[in-house]
Parts: sequence; structure tokens; C-alpha cells
Amino acid sequence: MKMEDSLKQLRDMANSYLSQYEPIVLIFATLLALLVARALHSFLSAIQEKGIKALVIGFIMSSVKLIPGVRGYIESEKKKAVEKYRSSNKSNRDDLITALPRIGLGKEVLGKLEEAKSKDEDWKGKCSGTVYIGGNQSEGHFSLTNEAYSMFSHTNPLHQDVFRSIAKFEAEIVAMTAAFLGSKEKESGGQICGNMTSGGTESILLAVKSSRDFMKAKKGVTKPEMIIAESAHSAYDKAAQYFNIKVRRVPVNKEFVADVKAIRRCINRNTILIVGSAPGFPHGVIDPIEELGELASCYDVCLHVDLCLGGFVLPFARKLGYPIPPFDFSVKGVTSISADVHKYGLGPKGTSIVLYRNHEIRKNQFVAVTEWSGGLYVSPTIAGSRPGGLIAGAWAAMVSLGLNGYLENTRQIMEVSKKIQKGIEEIPELFIIGKPDMTVVAFSSNVIDIFEVNDSVSSKGWHLNALQRPNSLHICVTLQHVPVYEDFLNDLRESVKLVKQNPGPVSGGLAPMYGAAGKIPDRGLVQEVLIEFMDATC
Repeated sequence: MKMEDSLKQLRDMANSYLSQYEPIVLIFATLLALLVARALHSFLSAIQEKGIKALVIGFIMSSVKLIPGVRGYIESEKKKAVEKYRSSNKSNRDDLITALPRIGLGKEVLGKLEEAKSKDEDWKGKCSGTVYIGGNQSEGHFSLTNEAYSMFSHTNPLHQDVFRSIAKFEAEIVAMTAAFLGSKEKESGGQICGNMTSGGTESILLAVKSSRDFMKAKKGVTKPEMIIAESAHSAYDKAAQYFNIKVRRVPVNKEFVADVKAIRRCINRNTILIVGSAPGFPHGVIDPIEELGELASCYDVCLHVDLCLGGFVLPFARKLGYPIPPFDFSVKGVTSISADVHKYGLGPKGTSIVLYRNHEIRKNQFVAVTEWSGGLYVSPTIAGSRPGGLIAGAWAAMVSLGLNGYLENTRQIMEVSKKIQKGIEEIPELFIIGKPDMTVVAFSSNVIDIFEVNDSVSSKGWHLNALQRPNSLHICVTLQHVPVYEDFLNDLRESVKLVKQNPGPVSGGLAPMYGAAGKIPDRGLVQEVLIEFMDATC
């Protein structure tokens, strides 16, 4: 009774106090309070998502653009930046064919292809990553995969009843890859399954989509979030945009690997997925997959391991005696893995694999349609029709090389990677970033502009990857570099010496652009420039 009396007394006091106001005032006050609460909630959510610094900068930039003349000036500078990027791209779009020829060229078209190909950059041994097969494009492994592709170039695994061979090849590729990524280990559970995709990005997209739908069915998550390190591949951001998932991005630690403690702090009831890379694309270091697996198991969330670079190197490097930490399905908590055949698997471009710990998770990858007038439809990946020739080429690559082939290739590229790392360490002006676990060697400088060094080595025909946070470069070592790594080190030494003696932008170089992009506080503006560039070049 005391509780009821207290509530009655409180109600009487409230009614007595509010009786002095008109009903319409109370209605408007309530609505105003709701609007304020909503605005405050939106503001706090924006701070949580973007951070107070980015939010303030965005507000200031939006306000500045309202000043007469400022928006026009910014647009003008954006156009200049886009033109600068376009000119450096060296892509000739002046003589595009925009309509079918009135009379077909027949086999003469092959000559046109050869002519166009001859104008491409000389990539042999000069590119970071890009081409992973060694030797000449007209012989050896190149020739073998090309021939395998041509034999099945008109096949489509969508029609399994017709092209049974392609369906068999895909199943075998998945099984062979799963075998050296832990499926034979007791800890894997013995149900590893997967599919082939068009590349690492599609593999990651499918893993994220499957994790989202799996966690929705399992735990009822309707506002999904995933946690990634700053070093995680940009494909996760693409997946977040495609599948309406919030990204929580955490910094890397002083070793440039994912900060497990920071990831733990970000886990909440909406977390569907955490991510580890083995290795990360920027710096070639392996995230602490075992610790991430413990987190995933403890909080009952999914863990995807990005092995797009490492999938066809790390298992064999471990067999060769390199100190490779655990990274595959033998780690408890790992629910999916992506691995590219078209990188160190030496398959044709457009071949990757996504693997899952069990069928329960993979089923969320599929799309089944029952109400289409065209009949019942089900598809395993993002693409409906898929090129069977690529699957055949990937199968031929793996079976022709075998375990001995991959071991020998791994031995060569790991040795050359260590020699390149040692050579860079011997250049006083440069330092290695992190402790490379594999074949990606990232380096920077505290005494010269590393992007000016990049412009200088580019003028010598080399194509390296420019990185940020910190400003740096990396080379992804492939079989193409085995016979020319000393040439690279010599050119790098010369470029460092040149930049040190003559600091300043190289004519036509992109160092000022890269440097400025890294310093612009409004990342939205940088994003706009990138989108304008893409729109102008594709």
C-alpha cells in the first residue's frame, strides 16, 4: 500500500504542477523534447561512428563551402587533381571505338589486339604483385593455363547438368585448398566447404554476407557491425556499403598488427564479425589469429581470415621451416577464409576461393528464388553465369604444380623477399615497417620524402604500392622478381641518393599529390576526388 500511496501522491503533484499550462503547450513541449532527444541520439551516434574530430572537420568544411566563391575554388582544385591522376594513369582514351565497324575485321582483329598489347607497360619483373607467374607470357606455366582456359572458354558452371567437368574441377579445387588450410586437422570439425569466386574482393563480400545472415538467424542481430583493423583490405568497406553493415575500425599496434584489446573493447550485441589478415596487404605481417579466434569463440561471433595473399604461401612456408604462426581452420573460432588462386596459386586472373567451417554457415551465402516465372533458381555466388575456363585454368595450375611445385616456388620467393628486406635495411635513409612474415616488404624514411623516392624508381620502370599511415611504399615479391631483385635494390639505392641530393618533386611525379592527400583533414574531400577520378577513367 505504501508504494501505491507514493505513486498516487507523485501523480497528484505532477497533475497539480502541469495544470497551470494549456494542453496545447504540453503537447508541443512533449514533441520538442522528442525532437531534441532524437537530435542528441543522432549526434552521439555520429560521434561514435566517425569520431569527434572527423565530425567537427566535416561541419567546418560544410560551413566553409557556403562562403561565396569557396565551393567553386574547391571544385576547380578537385578537377586539377583528377586531371593530374588521369595524366599519370597513361591510359589513352582518345581513339576509343564507340560503334561497331560497318564491316567486321575477321581475323585481322588479332593484329589489333597485338598492337594494343604492345603499348602496355613492360611489367616483366617490374611490378609489385600484379603478375605472379614467372617467366615469359608465351611459354611455361603461362602457356599451360592459357591452353587450359581456351579448352573450356565457353563453359558455364551455372549449367551443371551440361558442364559436369567444370563442376568437378571446382569441387576438387575447393577440396585441395581446404586440405592445406586445415581441413584435415581434427580441430577443423571435418566439414570445411566453399566455392570459387572472381577474386579476393568477391570472396570477402560473400564471407561478410554469410556472416551477417548467419548471425541474424542465430542471435537475431538486425543492426550488424563488424570490427576490422586499419590494415584490413578495403573490400570490407565495400561489403559494409553493399550489405548495410556498420564498420568499427581499430588501429594497429606498434608491430602493425590488429590490436586485440581494441577489438575486444568494440565488441557489442550487434557484432557479427571480426577480421584477421594473414598477412595484411600493406605491411605483410600476420595478425594474431589465435587471439582473435579466442575472442570470436568467447563472444560467439564470426571470424574471417583474409588469406588472399597468404593462402598459397604460408602453408608451404611452414613446411619449409619458416616460423609461421597459426592462421587456418586449425584455429578454434575461425569461421571463414578467403584465398586467391590467381595470386600465388598461379591461376588465371579472376580465380579465388571462399571457405567456411561448416555447411550451416555457407548456406547463408546462397540465393534461392522460388517465385520467378523463369522457374526455380539458386546461385552459390554473386555472379550467376561464371567462366568455366577460369576454373579449368585454376585446376590446371594447381594440379600441374603439385605440392613439390608450390614448395619450390615458395622457397624462391621467400628467399628473395628476405634478400630484398636485408638490402633495404642496409640503406641508411630507409627502414622496414613491422616484421614481414611473408613476401610483402614495406619501407619508409624519416629523412627523405618516400613518395619522391617512389617517383624516382617509377621513372626507372618499377611499379611499387604507395601506402599511408604512415607514408610508405611496399613491394609484393613474386616469381617475376627472382631474377631481377638485385636490379631493384640498385635502382632503389640510386633513387634514395638522388632524392637526398636533390629533394623536391620529380617532374610529372605524384609525390605532391600523395603527400597532400595524406594531410587533408577532410577525408570526404579526398573520397570525392577518388570518385571523380574513377568516373573519368572507366
